[in-house]
Amino acid sequence: MAKQSKMGSWFEEKVFKPLEDKKMPVMEHLHEFQWRLTRAVIVMACVFVGTFFYADTLVSWLRIPLQNYFILDSWEWMPSDLPKIPFVFLSPAEALWQNVKVAGLCALVLSTPHWLWEVWQFVLPGLHAQERRFVGPFTAISTVAFYLGLTFCFFVVLPFALHFLISYGLASGFIAQISIANYVGFILWFMLVFGLIFEVPLALTLMAKLGWVDAPLLRKYRKWAFLGSFLFAAILTPTPDPFNQCIMAIPMYFFYEVGIISAQIFGKKKAPESEDGVASAPASGPPAVRRPPLAPQPVGAGSGGDEEYVDVPDSGPR
Repeated sequence: MAKQSKMGSWFEEKVFKPLEDKKMPVMEHLHEFQWRLTRAVIVMACVFVGTFFYADTLVSWLRIPLQNYFILDSWEWMPSDLPKIPFVFLSPAEALWQNVKVAGLCALVLSTPHWLWEVWQFVLPGLHAQERRFVGPFTAISTVAFYLGLTFCFFVVLPFALHFLISYGLASGFIAQISIANYVGFILWFMLVFGLIFEVPLALTLMAKLGWVDAPLLRKYRKWAFLGSFLFAAILTPTPDPFNQCIMAIPMYFFYEVGIISAQIFGKKKAPESEDGVASAPASGPPAVRRPPLAPQPVGAGSGGDEEYVDVPDSGPR
């Protein structure tokens, strides 16, 4: 028990309690920022060297949703009925540039936890204890939500979207020869958008926590959110077909509903209003007793003359 309490006190002191306000000059802040940024870039460059070495493998992985379905029951890929579609490149450097782009984006995604750690260490001294309790878990959950969005898009959304588009083209009598640049751009853009869609509940929860919105207001604008989901999907989808618009707009609105529930649970609580309509702050101690004002004392009440009320100041003990 003593060891556990000692560890708890150390964790409370190092993580939750605000640090002492050190008066650091501006140049020291800039030097610290420069050092942390340089270190993050070096780590990302090292990861990029490894990802570029396996760039061909990464591109071949991106081809998997084109002609396969992911079966959730057995957790494996099953080939679809599409014929094998060759990739072509239309400029001499197109294939090399796509490998660089895929390796760079993969390195950025893999090094994102280190980037967030460097940012956290840079802003940590300026945060209070309550802000640390909120910002730290929020950043971690938002990172996990973004990765879940990428995974959901790759395994669930992309196979259906690609199969629908390729089947429609083949049924129209066209020959499928896809440019590697167009295909990679389509895949990466779709995954990025779905990663951001999974951040919608966290964004609504943050705004509710700050008091900008609340659950009744979000419920009031449900129909506009539904319409806005389809408008945003029409803008964000790289193709104008309604199928891809629907598979992007429906999850967006679904997460809007999840954000309403989250705002209801974690939103900023409003102070209760009194009978006269004025919001009263919650009392931390026993309720104060309101005393009636002292009534003026009559002068000459027993003399039969006119009664005159005067306010006699208290002169203290005699």
